[in-house]
Amino acid sequence: MYFYIILEKRQGQVMVRFEIKKIFSRTSNKTGLFILLSVLIASCYFAITSVVFVDENGDRHSGIGAAHQLKKVQNEWKGYLTTDVIQRVIEENKKVNASYEQLSGDIQENNKAYAKKQGFMDIRELINRSYSEMRDYNYYRIDSLSAASAESFYENRPNMLKRWLADEAKDSFSEKEKEYLIKNYEEWETPVYYEYKGGWEAAIEFSPAIIMLLLLITAFFVSGIFSGEFQLKADAVFFSTKLGRNKAVKSKIQAGFLVISGLYWGMMLLYTMIVLGALGADGAGSQIQISSGGWKSLHHISFSQNYLLVLLGGYVGCLFILTLTMFISAKAHSAVLAVTIPFILLFLPSFLSGISAISKLLGVLPDQLLQMNMVVKYFNIYSMGGKIVTAVPILFMVYTLLFLILCPLIYSVYKRTEVK
Repeated sequence: MYFYIILEKRQGQVMVRFEIKKIFSRTSNKTGLFILLSVLIASCYFAITSVVFVDENGDRHSGIGAAHQLKKVQNEWKGYLTTDVIQRVIEENKKVNASYEQLSGDIQENNKAYAKKQGFMDIRELINRSYSEMRDYNYYRIDSLSAASAESFYENRPNMLKRWLADEAKDSFSEKEKEYLIKNYEEWETPVYYEYKGGWEAAIEFSPAIIMLLLLITAFFVSGIFSGEFQLKADAVFFSTKLGRNKAVKSKIQAGFLVISGLYWGMMLLYTMIVLGALGADGAGSQIQISSGGWKSLHHISFSQNYLLVLLGGYVGCLFILTLTMFISAKAHSAVLAVTIPFILLFLPSFLSGISAISKLLGVLPDQLLQMNMVVKYFNIYSMGGKIVTAVPILFMVYTLLFLILCPLIYSVYKRTEVK
């Protein structure tokens, strides 16, 4: 009995390897692997060169060396953003504004003035956010502030939200939702800790692009797993064999899962190691609110937690969308029809984004999983079981469940295929 179990297991492994070999033996899919490698290289290049440092002569530098220099000057302000620190930034900003370099009409001289500010530029941006309204932003807001204004730096955030909910967004949320939002802002623990976090910001910013391209290219790999037998006119042979309607079908599903998982985690882990290795992983525990884009976020999480959400969200999104692609391939026996699914799910929401009546629905469509860096910034909240929750847990729960449902559906549909 034990011998037969071992034999059966090995038999299944051989069949899975055969299916994977079939996928990567195609010339078009080999080209796809080359494109994926090119996407990885390009994404890493853009992420690494996105970090910019301006030296004392006003010259601009980017890349690894620039990141190290920027880290050095930004970490001079490393620590908790207390009222005293905010006051120092306001005063230092005024001092630089009064300098010859800043007042000069020469661009190079102005760049020299910017070089003196870049150490506290992130904090300067937070001050601009704090003293602006919810939907407004003024780059020069800090220039009109006095040092005494620093006292209200943290208070401004919930007050800004309350004014917005009472005016511009008064009809956008229910009273219970408004209470949830205000409570969320008021429970934010302050003061927050600041340090250089350029590596995490770059990795997070460019990850959605590589995830989406990874999804689209992988779709071509898996779209032919179930339709291939029909394209080769081998379906009659496949389904007439002893294992054709059970283990052979399971091996195709397993092969698809392994290809999706292997390509996704291989690409994303390489991307992560390269970008963080080049730019540094400092600031992993700092809250995303210390970045200009994360100041208004409802999610009080660190940069490393945010990036983990990005990676897991991308994986769940790829699993669901590509498993749906395989289901269409198994049902329609057409790779062409199946490969259109990812394109529709990715690009259709952008055409519907202008329709305010379905904005909440758009917030929980599968494309959102591929851009979790933006989801954590949105004010998409929903009522579930009497509780208010953000879109993040809904996206993970719904599409993980749908993925688990699709797998046996694929098996059931393809197993019952009629040979004509």
